[in-house]
Amino acid sequence: MASSLKSGHTLLGACWRLGSCLQPAVTKHTRCTVPHITCCQRKKSTAVSKSYVPETSLSRSPWPELGLYDKEKEEQEHQAVVEKVNSLLQKQEYGRLFAVVHFASRQWKVTSEDLIQIENHIEAECGDHILLEKVLLVGGENFTLIGKPLLRRDLVRVEATVVEKTESWPMVHMAFWKRHRFQKKRIIIQPQTVLRINTIEMSPTLF
Repeated sequence: MASSLKSGHTLLGACWRLGSCLQPAVTKHTRCTVPHITCCQRKKSTAVSKSYVPETSLSRSPWPELGLYDKEKEEQEHQAVVEKVNSLLQKQEYGRLFAVVHFASRQWKVTSEDLIQIENHIEAECGDHILLEKVLLVGGENFTLIGKPLLRRDLVRVEATVVEKTESWPMVHMAFWKRHRFQKKRIIIQPQTVLRINTIEMSPTLF
């Protein structure tokens, strides 16, 4: 038992001496190599930060960059579009037309044979033909004309017929205050006018 303890102490002392001999060499080696690596990494990182800019929404926009405005090119493209639309109008190859008109303080998107109901009475009688002159937009199958804010009267013509002049169903508004003997009843009947869009016509040329 005593011999085994003595041999254990001897082995432990040998390991301790071996570790103390190896520690300076390892630390000396690491002290020589670690600063060199850190200096290289520092130089490399500073070089990248000066030249490299990451692509973000602030450095580069997601949409394609537009060139400078060329007036001559813009006029040529505009003239080509006008000629194409004029050819479609002359041949009447625009399909079913639709329009956005302003009438009775509202905007209506209409096409031929549409019915629109207006919450008011107009001066025209049933069966009268009227013109909707405030046209904001007109379009076909291959083109759309937008006014600024209105289109010219000689460019588009929207005709409608007064179909019916009637009244709405009675709307009852009841106000009641319990335990105060208060109640108020009001019946509202709104005048109405129904129009039918007959035709939407366009001139054969834009200008």
